[in-house]
Amino acid sequence: MNIDPVFLLHQTLCGALAAAGFGVLFNIGFRSLPWCAASGALALAVRTYCLGLGWNLEAASFAAALTVGAAVQVLRARADISQNALDVVGCIPMVPGSFAAKAILGMFALTSTSTTDASETLITAVQFALRVTFTVGAIGTGLAIPTLLLRVRVTR
Repeated sequence: MNIDPVFLLHQTLCGALAAAGFGVLFNIGFRSLPWCAASGALALAVRTYCLGLGWNLEAASFAAALTVGAAVQVLRARADISQNALDVVGCIPMVPGSFAAKAILGMFALTSTSTTDASETLITAVQFALRVTFTVGAIGTGLAIPTLLLRVRVTR
């Protein structure tokens, strides 16, 4: 358990900045951008902490999404934006874009005419694609669980 506090702070600030940027892209009001930043900061702080404990990326992303989903459900009355938007904006910085790019580039490499070691390239590309798929699935599941468990039931 060797977690560098400076690295944790760096990841937290980067998560806040990225989530606020995605909030702007999603046309969330200026007054609600601090909530977006807090959501992204929480997500990356929890994921970085779990990774520091030795968890794999998928499990750490699940724990972070679960934490963000629960926090948004608890604080939904304070933020005047959609809780689904706040969930998603906070977790978008956790999507493993580097793995996705490596998977796509590996698939493109297989289509070239002079492919050397095609089987190894295919295996590597599929491994990256599976990591992306499982991580995005873990994020989605982590966000869905608090919504389903803590949903306010409306009677008609």
